Amino acid sequence: MRKPCRGPKQVQDLLNKYADCPIPEVKRLCKTLKKWQKEICAYFATKGASNGPTEAINGVIETTRRVARGFRNFENYRIRSLLSAGGHRHYRA
Repeated sequence: MRKPCRGPKQVQDLLNKYADCPIPEVKRLCKTLKKWQKEICAYFATKGASNGPTEAINGVIETTRRVARGFRNFENYRIRSLLSAGGHRHYRA
């Protein structure tokens, strides 16, 4: 049997404990945690799933587009993006 996730409870406990702290940095941290509480709990609910890998590939593709200074042909853009991101094994003529 799997143990239940304690992440959301820990976030709530932290907010409850430091909500009235007079230190400005801690107040700001609590405000940020409260603002992002839904997203933080979603991280735990999805067992740590994230769109990080997708964002990384998108960054590689965007860099390729900028370096090329634009493409006039979509097929060239697609092939260059696949080559840059490592998703194309060979070129079909």
